[in-house]
Formats: sequence, C-alpha cells, structure tokens
Amino acid sequence: MTSVHLYDTTLRDGAQREGISFSVVDKLHIAQKLDELGIHFIEGGWPGSNPKDIDFFRRARNLTLDHAQLVAFGSTRRPNATAESDPNLLALVDAGVKVVTIVGKSSAPQVTQVLETTMEENLGMVADSIRFLKGKGLTVFFDAEHFFDGFKADKDYALRVLQVAAEAGASCLVLCDTNGGALPHEVMLAVQAVQKATSVPLGIHAHNDGELAVANTLAALSAGVSQVQGTINGYGERCGNANLCSIIPNLQLKMGIACLTEKQLARLTETAHFVSEIANLVPDAFLPFVGASAFSHKGGLHVSGMRKWAGSYQHIDPLKVGNQPRVLVSELSGKGNILYKAGERGLDLPQGKEAQELLEQVKLLESQGFQYDSAEASFELLVRRAKADYQPPFVLVDFMVLVERRRRLPTGKGSPEMLSEAMVKVRVGDENMHTVAEGNGPVNALDQALRKALLQFYPDLAQVKLVDYKVRILEESVGTGSSVRVLIESSDGNEEWHTVGSSTNIIEASWLALADSVEYWLLKHKAH
Repeated sequence: MTSVHLYDTTLRDGAQREGISFSVVDKLHIAQKLDELGIHFIEGGWPGSNPKDIDFFRRARNLTLDHAQLVAFGSTRRPNATAESDPNLLALVDAGVKVVTIVGKSSAPQVTQVLETTMEENLGMVADSIRFLKGKGLTVFFDAEHFFDGFKADKDYALRVLQVAAEAGASCLVLCDTNGGALPHEVMLAVQAVQKATSVPLGIHAHNDGELAVANTLAALSAGVSQVQGTINGYGERCGNANLCSIIPNLQLKMGIACLTEKQLARLTETAHFVSEIANLVPDAFLPFVGASAFSHKGGLHVSGMRKWAGSYQHIDPLKVGNQPRVLVSELSGKGNILYKAGERGLDLPQGKEAQELLEQVKLLESQGFQYDSAEASFELLVRRAKADYQPPFVLVDFMVLVERRRRLPTGKGSPEMLSEAMVKVRVGDENMHTVAEGNGPVNALDQALRKALLQFYPDLAQVKLVDYKVRILEESVGTGSSVRVLIESSDGNEEWHTVGSSTNIIEASWLALADSVEYWLLKHKAH
C-alpha cells in the first residue's frame, strides 16, 4: 500500500450522536485542530440540509489549513429529476470547496423499499450526480451507502453501482457499513470482490453497532482500501462511528502505515480531549490509546513488572500518542505500587518497613470504603502523614453541623426554609480557631466555616473552589445505614485535584474529603 488518507467526519456524522450539537464556531475550532493533527480530509457538513452548515462553509473560507482539504457532503440527485436543478447538488457547488462527497444507495432493497424507485433509476442518479459535479471542476468521492448489506442481498447490483460511479468519474469509492452489522472477514471478502470489479481507489466507512467498526476498518485496510473514514472518539449516531483515535495509532504503530508525523501523532490524546470538551462530553477515560485509564496499572504484579520494564504491561509507549502511564493504588496493590506512586509525586519513601506499613494502611482503609485510584491527592497525604516529621498546616479539633427545617412564614405563604449551619474548631500552630458559618447545605456550611477559620492564616486559600462532589453508596442492602464514599474535585483555577472520604456518616465522609482537599493545596503551595 503506497499511502492512506485519513478522512474525518466528526463535524457531520459525529455530530449525529445523541447529546451533541456543535455551533458554527465549534465546528471551525475543531476543523483547525484536526488540521493540526494532520488529517487529510475534513468533512465539514451537509450544506444542502441546514443553514448552519451553509454558514460554516462560508466562514470556513477564512480558515488557514496547512494539511487538510475541506469536504462538503451531500446526496445524489432526487429520483426522476435532473442534476442541474437539484438543490443539494447546487449547494455543494456553492460551498466553495474543491472536494465533495455524495452518498448514494448501493443496496437493491434500500433502492426499492426506502428510496422507492427503480434500480435502473438509482444507477442514473449516481451517474448524473457525479458527472454534474465533475463538470463543475470538483473532485468527487462516492459513499456507497449500505454497501455490505447490499453485497449480501444482491452482489451483482452492489458492484454495478460502484462501476457506474467509477465510470462517471468518482475519484474514490467508499464502502459503507451503514448499519454497522458487518464482520471483519465479510468486509475483506467484499473489498476483494470490489477490487476485481473496478480499479478506482477504495475507502471504508464503518459504524460501530456490532462493536467492530475499528476491526472492520483495519480489515478493509489489510485488503487494500486507501481512504479511512471515521470520527474523533468514535462519536456518531446510535453506537458511533469507527474511532480514528484507535485507527490512527494502529495504522502507524502496528501496521507500519505512516499517515501522520511522529509530532502529529503525539497530539492525538490532546485532540481527543479537545473535541470532547467542545462537545460538552466528559472524556471517556477507558478509550484505548487516548483515555486517561488506557495505560493505568492497578494490580501489584503489573506494577512490579512495569518498574522493571515499561513494556511488560503496555502494548505501546503511551508518549507516542500523547498519553502517559498511571499507577493506581488500591487493595489490589503491591508494595511496588506504593513506591512507584510516591516516586511519581516526588516523595522519598524507603522500600522497607515504611512502604509495607503504608500498603497495609491503604488496604485497611479501602476495606472501609476509601478508594485512592480516583483520589491521588488523598493518597499523597497518606504518604506524607506516614513520615514521623510531618507537620500538618492545620489540625481538626471538633466540628458540629446543624440542619434545621424552619416553619413557614406567619402568613402561611412560601415553602419552609432549610437552614444549614456548621461550627468548626481547628488549631493552626499554637492558636485555636472557633468559627461558625451558614451554607447552602451541610457540606457547603462546613466548607465556609473551615475557610473562615483558615483564611486569616492562609489568605491565598480564597482561590480554591470545590468544583465537583460525588456520593457513592457502598452497601445498598443496608439502606440508609450504608457506608458512603465521597469524592471531591477541587480547583484553584490552574490545576485540579481529587480527594476522598468514607464513613457511615455522610457528613463525616464529606469532611474527610474536604479537609484533605484544603490540606493538600496548602502543602503544595507551602503555606505552612
């Protein structure tokens, strides 16, 4: 294979995922990022279908793309009409791009039952549309919709559609697994059959309904296709599209097909997170290659091996795709996990008794509901507190929380009010502070009271905010008497960190996580 072209359809097919709605500005930002990644073709949308995509292509004319060509998407002409008068085709011509992709039916049942026209008319629609666009000086890619289903239903007709598209001047014939139900061996056999029927370059467009979109894409590549269509993070309708974030490194690092430079490949994780952020979706931590957990190690045996040889439990070097390894600490850990994590965070921990005692403490605390693989700031505090010379920036003496449901107003109007008030006693150095504060709920009241006590000693603490608060019930069968785990995410505007608390009392669990959050920040900024 001489070369492979990467074709991204995040801005159209990816935007069809439930919950995603890109603005025009969003699409422009993503297009710029995809160009920086090194994508060859960026499908910007369907200008004949909605005003937003028309506006996108108008504004995209001012984009400076160093690597990519922008592509407009549309469909073949309508049945029993002319290409010259078809609004969709005319919108493609007006989009201001040099490359267009049109979709047409390549499945006989789809033609007769969905398109409700004759198989011969469908061939005319494909040919007329491609000839018309070619006559306007455009490069045309033909998306053969439902090709693999059509190949099973009527092989001769599916191949004939592709032959007609090739004869009309299509520069690439893209085989689409539109319903996402094909298997890899079926894809390979179909691609081989197409290669015998036409010499035009082929592409693959796979959906993930059978969770085989990446596998089917790689199978098609092995069989000889040269254009790969997919989306960032696998976004798309139903179960999604083939995930370019998995396809690209497999091509580059496993199959020896260089489609990006090493520098571009190292931007892959950054790009994946950038797109998820704009899509307003939490990055999937468990995505291969680009997920935060893609190279995380929790088992003690694994970490022991990793400390001796980085490749012992990693299939690639994560730095090549812009990711990094992570070692987690839990009840499954060995002493190696503790030593690795301590070293990773710049903490000196002897390999003997201290490490073993800390490991036993972690296992005991996790049996009580704590979980440190998602709360690395709390783990760092455990390591620091294990040292004999550790001096905390503050010490809790006592706290009390009052929650009161107040009566309605004398007039009887309005809802009953809820009052949350917290009292906190802390010691800073030789001084004891006793403060009281109200809050929007008991945890917020605790937070306010603690800050009130500490701000006069540590005024910079004002920039620390609690940005997320999660409660997990650990023993559902116990009901309201269950232990709970509280995870808190905090931020100072520059960095984020996570802390954990656990108890049968949700207020105590919240306090433990909250106090850890504040103590961690004060230690990192050497406020004590």
